[in-house]
Amino acid sequence: MSEILLEIKDLHASVDDKEIIKGLNLIIKKGEVHAIMGPNGAGKSSLSHVLSGKDGYKVTSGSITFKGKNLLEMSTEERACNGLFLSMQYPTEIPGVVVSNFLKQSLNSIRKYKQLPELDTLSFMKALKQEASQLNISQEMLKRFVNVGFSGGEKKRFETLQMALLKPDFCILDEIDSGLDIDALKTVSEGVNNLKTKDNAFLLITHYQRLLDNIIPDVIHIFVDGKIIKTGD
Repeated sequence: MSEILLEIKDLHASVDDKEIIKGLNLIIKKGEVHAIMGPNGAGKSSLSHVLSGKDGYKVTSGSITFKGKNLLEMSTEERACNGLFLSMQYPTEIPGVVVSNFLKQSLNSIRKYKQLPELDTLSFMKALKQEASQLNISQEMLKRFVNVGFSGGEKKRFETLQMALLKPDFCILDEIDSGLDIDALKTVSEGVNNLKTKDNAFLLITHYQRLLDNIIPDVIHIFVDGKIIKTGD
């Protein structure tokens, strides 16, 4: 079986008829951590939106293969169920939806897709409490509405908690360090590092060296004007 998890070939994509990805090539293998750095407006977050299948982003040419399948033929939900996860730069607030219920439905939706038995409430809450405690997430926070009134650090810890429970194969972290103080950055970074295995991979999008001091990448790409212009260690 190929060790390549994600392969992008000559990708061109646009939003509102403006080209934002301009001939991108990228290969990410299992067990690797890649970082993308570059100026604002270069298209880094747009790449994350294209990969996750956000509405309004149109691929005009090129291909994306994920786990040997054509990613572009999958819906957003199918991409998530197949193991792709996006930690958003600005996580969405969902008033009226309790964190624990949101996480249980998310996890069981993926288990159902994979034809696995759904977790009952007792089994789920045991797993949730275990993962939450490692990220310094209080039981009180699990009873709140999703991201409503959360601080920047709470939002990013919640994103990391989702990864810990869902155990995706490929995690895109779009500026997960933005708005974090040094303690919150350390907590989130430790959470991400604990999730790394030989079978999954991470793509970090960041402006700051401090994240890469905590989550050490195998490869760094410099992204300018819709494409990678330099790659190194």
